[in-house]
Amino acid sequence: MFVITVDVEKCQACGDCIDTCPNEILELVEENGKKSAMLTGDPDDCIGCYSCEASCEEDAITVTEM
Repeated sequence: MFVITVDVEKCQACGDCIDTCPNEILELVEENGKKSAMLTGDPDDCIGCYSCEASCEEDAITVTEM
C-alpha cells in the first residue's frame, strides 16, 4: 500500500502529477480559494510508480510505502 501526500503550500496546481498518474487518482481541487492536487481516487489504486512525485518540480508530492 502507498500513501500520497500533497503539500498544498508548495503545490502550484500545474497538473503534471495528474497527467502522469497511470491510474488517474489525482485531481485539481479548489479549497479556500487555492487550487492544488489532491488524491480523489481509491488510495488502493496507487501502484507506487512514483510518477507523480517525480513529475513535481516543487517537491509538493511525497509517495510513501506503508
